[in-house]
Amino acid sequence: MQIILTTLPGDGIGPEVTAQAVRVLEACAEIFGHELKITEKNMGGAALIASNDPFPKDTEEACLSSGAVLLGAVGGPAFDTYPGHLRPEAGLLRLRKALGVFANLRPAVCLPGMEAMSPLRPEVVAGTDVMIVRELLGGVYFGARSTEGQPGSRRATDSMTYTEPEIERIAHVGFRLAQGRRKQLFSVDKANVLDSSRLWRDVVTRMAASYPDVKLSHGYVDSTAMALVSKPASFDVIVTENMFGDILSDQAGAVVGSLGLLPSASVGGKVGLYEPIHGSAPDIAGQGIANPLGTILSAAMLLRHSFQLEEEAVSIENAVKQVLAAGHRTRDLAEKGAASVSTERMGGLVVEYLRSIAARA
Repeated sequence: MQIILTTLPGDGIGPEVTAQAVRVLEACAEIFGHELKITEKNMGGAALIASNDPFPKDTEEACLSSGAVLLGAVGGPAFDTYPGHLRPEAGLLRLRKALGVFANLRPAVCLPGMEAMSPLRPEVVAGTDVMIVRELLGGVYFGARSTEGQPGSRRATDSMTYTEPEIERIAHVGFRLAQGRRKQLFSVDKANVLDSSRLWRDVVTRMAASYPDVKLSHGYVDSTAMALVSKPASFDVIVTENMFGDILSDQAGAVVGSLGLLPSASVGGKVGLYEPIHGSAPDIAGQGIANPLGTILSAAMLLRHSFQLEEEAVSIENAVKQVLAAGHRTRDLAEKGAASVSTERMGGLVVEYLRSIAARA
């Protein structure tokens, strides 16, 4: 198969972790006999510096002509003084909209042997395997906004807006994912306060009739946040709107031990977008200590969701599990005072284990 990708390394540690994911994809393509073609483009702050646009036209064109897009990270304090429409994050919103990706899939899994990484007691976090399905193109991030008045008396407004079709399409994704897992869907809203959440709950409840094999439950976002800490292993699939999903998925990442381990997939549109859920971490950029595993696992999701290459995706995921089971750790995962491996070495280890898995098959 021909696998055509655009990579957007972005800012901070983005280029470092993306390079290791590309190494793993190259090895995987060689092992399984695929042809891999990669185009690298600027995105975020890097694009802003180069062309005064966080999402240049040539980057958009390359993304839309690819089979999938792999993103590193964007943003950083150096860009905080830029106008809102020129911030790296604005470029990311434009990218998502251009690709039409409305469903953000964020798995949070406590891998065996990693329980001690969690701030929770091992017996509480053990067995946690939750898929958070975040609506990505609606809500307050894309609603009407304004700022008016003079300094000292300014007023700012951001609108959270959803239509029934927007809720229906993301709920379908949640129900279908639950059907292939443990058949439990937990819908998160704030229906006791927000009209948009009351519409959300009404629509999701109505749709449950089409999925009789899935048990649907509802919860408010604040109580869900508490439950993610007190009983994380009780969740299967969570579906929620844009901002709530952004917050809860980062919380879930902390619960299972490290944002550096967590991938994401944004799907449902013309081209899938894959990225780790961590930020650009400019404070450690260039030091060779960033954890590339979230990006490598995002590459596995890319193969699964954009190219239907399940065996290849599972091979990468198993290689990551074996690397961790063997005790290899980047600095964010290592115990205090313990030895750690570099970003590049961790990528190399995943490649080595991937090849060893293929050799035994």
